[in-house]
Amino acid sequence: MKRSFVGGVLLATALMATGGPVDAQGSKRDASANGAPGEYLIGPEDVLHISVWKNDTITRTIPVRPDGKISLPLLSDVQAAGLTPTELQAVLVKRLADFIQPSPEVAVIVVEVHSFKVSVIGEVARPGRYELKSWTTVSDVLAIAGGFTPFASRSRIVILRLEANGIKRIPFDYKKLLDSGGAEGTSIYLHPGDTVLVP
Repeated sequence: MKRSFVGGVLLATALMATGGPVDAQGSKRDASANGAPGEYLIGPEDVLHISVWKNDTITRTIPVRPDGKISLPLLSDVQAAGLTPTELQAVLVKRLADFIQPSPEVAVIVVEVHSFKVSVIGEVARPGRYELKSWTTVSDVLAIAGGFTPFASRSRIVILRLEANGIKRIPFDYKKLLDSGGAEGTSIYLHPGDTVLVP
């Protein structure tokens, strides 16, 4: 009974952190479970500057809505979350080509990152949800959360990552990280929406 309740809480926490299931295409871009992803994927609450050359009417700075879309003149709603800035640029060029001749020159710039959020729960000094600005390791986030309580099991930490086919559990042994002196492969980069559970 207790285990199923805890599992439900963890699932709810993971869903809240991501705002929903992670796009399968997005998870394919991840270099590995340990490595930082090579490309930034736009997410809800990020602020984008969309620049269309010689067209001040469409050029604007806009937030990505919670549903992952942006609204632009002529195009109405455009899906932005789950795409890289380059991919969104290609989508906008294709859709604007019906209205702007010759082919429009579009630039997509991420001016504010707000979608990179992770949760830290369990035996840490300051459990909570943290907004990150760059790729961050588990040990870095544990430091942000104030470190361990005296009761923490440092060798049994788990990262919960919501993927298209369900929640992936990634074990993390903090003691092993210390013993190895931070050798390559012992640290893990967090992805947006991850939950770090310290039992």
